Amino acid sequence: MWTRSWNNIRAKGERIRASAESEPANEVIAESGVTFHLWRLYQHFWLVCLLFPLASLMSQPGAWVRLAVGITALLFFASSYTWIMWPHPVNQRVQARTRSRLSFLLFVVLSLQVTMFSLVDGSSFLWLFIGVSAIAGVLLPMRSAGIVVVLFTLLPLFITMVTHGGVVGIDWWWLIALMLLVRGLGLDMIGVARMGSAIRELHTARLELARLKVEEERLRMARDLHDLLGHTLSLITLKSELAHDLVREEPERCAQEISEIERVARQTLREVREDVAGDRQPRLESELDGARQLLEAAGIDYQIESLKEALPPVLDATLAWTVREGVTNVIRHSHARHCTITLKEEHGRIWARVLNDGSTLEHMENIPGRPGLGLAGLSERVTTLGGCMETGPLSFSPKEGFCLQVELPIQSQRQVQRLQEE
Repeated sequence: MWTRSWNNIRAKGERIRASAESEPANEVIAESGVTFHLWRLYQHFWLVCLLFPLASLMSQPGAWVRLAVGITALLFFASSYTWIMWPHPVNQRVQARTRSRLSFLLFVVLSLQVTMFSLVDGSSFLWLFIGVSAIAGVLLPMRSAGIVVVLFTLLPLFITMVTHGGVVGIDWWWLIALMLLVRGLGLDMIGVARMGSAIRELHTARLELARLKVEEERLRMARDLHDLLGHTLSLITLKSELAHDLVREEPERCAQEISEIERVARQTLREVREDVAGDRQPRLESELDGARQLLEAAGIDYQIESLKEALPPVLDATLAWTVREGVTNVIRHSHARHCTITLKEEHGRIWARVLNDGSTLEHMENIPGRPGLGLAGLSERVTTLGGCMETGPLSFSPKEGFCLQVELPIQSQRQVQRLQEE
């Protein structure tokens, strides 16, 4: 059952990832507010500037060579401009094209072409600086693009002054309007390029967040199932062994142990369902009772010092995990004969200690696979609440033992609880 739920979670994560990977052509572009059609309509609209030099070439009858050269240059300009500006700014192909040598080469050639034809054939070719400025805004890094756009804004002024031999006879209203268009479109394209870069980064971040969410849920389930099943299966194993030994000598007690196994199994099934749903929080009182049963079934002497005062739910659950993990490790990994569980509160902090006289650390280091998963999960829980956890050997007369100790701040959690109740 929990396997099916985990598969559903993993499938959901894969759907999120697959959806994010297909978004550059769909949702991400839509989120930018500029669709494919709108972008291409906008960037192709400025090709209307080609009509001015074309009309100027057509108005000179008999100059067929000049007309052929001019039309060829205009076709080259239109095709190069379209090739560079065709991809949507948020599309990954934009990065590939803007970093290619061919794009920079075309940009340089178009800049020189427009400048040369403007000097030779008159001011009608100055309109093409609008398109060159747009290419600079998309193609170049932001700072370089800004400098180049300013340069292209001033070039029409210098070229016009050169062709007119000074400032006399210049149509200043037309020239200022042209310079504003060159500057405006160039800056627009810089903004669009920056927007495309930001959206691509956002898209990449969403992919990473989807992956981390799936990984986080996988680690949560691994941690919780380890804490839950490790303890319960140890109890079921011990009681099953005890029932096997009692089946002939004490049938009534054997039946009692089997009933207890059934109860534990049903409780575990309910807890697994709650864990998959994300609603389960263990209770300290229940875990202490479970610890008594587990230690008794294992034949380990124990001493438990509990708290009388009720704790905030978050602290209660974390201490419950501490007791469960500590007792489970005592049963599974040590040869302890005595175990002490101590809980106390002092100086605004609460302490939980599980101490045994076995060699828990040595045995845990020899466990194949992935030792320490439960302790790692417990450490994450404790750290989240601003506490600390210590594990290691400790003097336990008359020999060395092993201690698991957790320290948590209690005042802050009580303040949070009061605020929630108010």
